[in-house]
Amino acid sequence: MTSSIPSPTIFTSVINSYLPEPHASLLNGILFGVPLRTTKELYNNLKVTGLLHIVVLSGMNITILASIIGLITRFLPKILSLTICLLGIITFVLFVGAEPPIVRAGIMSVLSLFAVVTGRKAIPLYLLFVSLVLILFFSPQWVLSISFQLSYGATFGIILFTQKVTSSKSGFKAVILNELRPSLAAQVFTAPLLGFYFHQVSLISPLSNILVAWVIAPLMIFGFLTCVLGKLHVVLGVIPSFISFGLLSYLLFVIENLAKVPFSSVSW
Repeated sequence: MTSSIPSPTIFTSVINSYLPEPHASLLNGILFGVPLRTTKELYNNLKVTGLLHIVVLSGMNITILASIIGLITRFLPKILSLTICLLGIITFVLFVGAEPPIVRAGIMSVLSLFAVVTGRKAIPLYLLFVSLVLILFFSPQWVLSISFQLSYGATFGIILFTQKVTSSKSGFKAVILNELRPSLAAQVFTAPLLGFYFHQVSLISPLSNILVAWVIAPLMIFGFLTCVLGKLHVVLGVIPSFISFGLLSYLLFVIENLAKVPFSSVSW
């Protein structure tokens, strides 16, 4: 019996038809977690700059997806908007494959939606703990997954150290600090795991994450538009694919140049 959920390959082929390499592989990795088809150089550069997480399915995909759906459906009744968001999250999890980080993020998002519906305050640490308990109950072997451990470590760090603090400060410095805080928090809690498993830690990761953080959300939006519209008709996907190409070119520029910085990472 075959699944009614389509494979990501129906869209990766569309991306491949619009974009050259390594742009196509990078976008397929960001959207669907597809392994990079390009040379090892890009993979190594992503490790050196601490940006390998952008081509591995993680909670970031779910968060951005939920934000996009929420923005599109904000004019609808609250319960209908939340229902569409819930269906979108479940469909995405099934579509890309129920990998540990995605399931963890999906559970947290679903619990958050139920909290909104019932009028309860969604406490991030509590939701993280509940998602861990559910995964331990249904699939305990996932706890041994490297991606699962990295996902939990990063999420735990971000929750602990990036809670919103009321401040009157504004301007460029405040923006930089807001971008730097979650990156540093995630790095602190994942660096030991990365060192243990991969014998490498990126020292330039906070800077690289600041430089690329703003591009991921619009890249996912225009990447998905390229997939869907391009699947309907080749002409419809041209404009979003051009925008995606520009964003990907910037991303590759940052990755390639920061990877050349001396002492950007430590290996042993």
